[in-house]
Amino acid sequence: MAGTLYIVATPIGNLEDMTPRAAATFGSVDFIAAEDTRVTLKLLNHLGLKKPLVSYYEHNLKERGQYILGRVLAGENCALCSDAGMPAISDPGEVIVADALAAGIRVVPVPAASACVTALAVSGQATGRFVFEGFLPTNLRQRRERLEQLRGEQRTVIFYEAPHKLRMTLGHLKEAFGPERSVTLARELTKLHEEIVKTTLGEAAAYYEANAPRGEYVLVMAGASGQEARPAPPSLDQAVQAARALMESGSSASAAAKRAAQDTPFSKSQIYRLLTREEEEQ
Repeated sequence: MAGTLYIVATPIGNLEDMTPRAAATFGSVDFIAAEDTRVTLKLLNHLGLKKPLVSYYEHNLKERGQYILGRVLAGENCALCSDAGMPAISDPGEVIVADALAAGIRVVPVPAASACVTALAVSGQATGRFVFEGFLPTNLRQRRERLEQLRGEQRTVIFYEAPHKLRMTLGHLKEAFGPERSVTLARELTKLHEEIVKTTLGEAAAYYEANAPRGEYVLVMAGASGQEARPAPPSLDQAVQAARALMESGSSASAAAKRAAQDTPFSKSQIYRLLTREEEEQ
């Protein structure tokens, strides 16, 4: 009979936030799957527990995930945890959870703190509806595309960011959403140097240009107002892509350019010229 996979939340900073149930689960399982065994070992030492540890992280997840689930299928119970907070949220553990459910393994949550919800609760931003984006893509093109997708988002938006990337991210957010957009920066939540500041993207970017970011950050950004949420007109490149898709469906270049020009600030001739130039280059 297969064992159980427990998804165990750990403190996001203050070890006193460890729940009795989470501690008891660590004590009862056969082994623990940890994102970083060194971090988890410190927590186990704090709890006075000794358990076999198996590491899993982004670059060994396929191999270790199969190994972990193989042991659970053989009858062992496993507690899966991340370095801090709820596992599988912006975390490689999501793959193990999905694979466990697909294999028919019983998955049991042992919840507690989560940095994104903790930051949201004290942000002073609207909490009724929100979207969690986690870490933005590191690839610049993919990052700009993601921010473009969020341009009209009216729900509160939550991001994670590391200190060495904070300045760049604030700059990109200011560029995408404007310097007046409200944002709350929650730094080092539950730790000694916890700091929660509600400001604007412009003010935050200026402050951290002059002051070095320290610690891990959660950014809680206000959603777009009704006027800001109006969809932005497509770019010329997007209009050309739309025309190309119409051509692939059987339209002529002229007809595709004419149709793609509708509801855009661009003329049929502008789109047609770029479209045919691409065709010639190919």
